[in-house]
Amino acid sequence: MPLNHMQHFLVQSDDVEKTKNWYVDVLGLKEGYTPDFKFPVYWLYIGDQDVLHLTQGGKDVSKNRIAYVGQQSQETQGTGVIDHIAFHASDLHGMIRHFEQRNIQFTERQVDSQGLYQLFLFDPNGIKIELNFANAEAKGRKPQVMASDLKDEGQGASSRSH
Repeated sequence: MPLNHMQHFLVQSDDVEKTKNWYVDVLGLKEGYTPDFKFPVYWLYIGDQDVLHLTQGGKDVSKNRIAYVGQQSQETQGTGVIDHIAFHASDLHGMIRHFEQRNIQFTERQVDSQGLYQLFLFDPNGIKIELNFANAEAKGRKPQVMASDLKDEGQGASSRSH
C-alpha cells in the first residue's frame, strides 16, 4: 500500500480566473487538460504533470463541488485556501484494509474519465488527504460518488477540457 509521489494541491479562490492567470503568468505553470467534474476547476501543469488544481472557494461553492470533494473551509485568503493534499498510491484493497484495521474513516470517489479511484480521509489536524489509485485496482468496489454522475451546473471552467 505504498504512496508513490506527491500529486497535487487544491487551492480554493474567490476569483479562479485571476488566480489561474497569476500562476500561468507569474510562475509559468501551464493550463492543461482538466477532467469534467461539472464544477469550476482548472488544472495547472509543470511539464506533463498537473501539480496545482484551482477551484471556487468561499460560501457559495457549487453543489457538485460539495458532493464530490466536500469543503472544510470557506477561506479564500491565507493558508486556509488549501483544500487537500493528494498522493498517487497503489494497492487500494491493502490500503482500505489498513484503514479499517485502524478505524480510519474514508470516502470513495471515482473519476472514470481519468481512470482514477480515490479515497479521501482526514489527518489529525483536519487536513483532507486524497489518495489516487488506478481504476483497475477498484474491481469489486463502488464509490459513494462518481464524477460522471454529477449534473452539469454550467459554470464557466466547470466542464471545459483543456
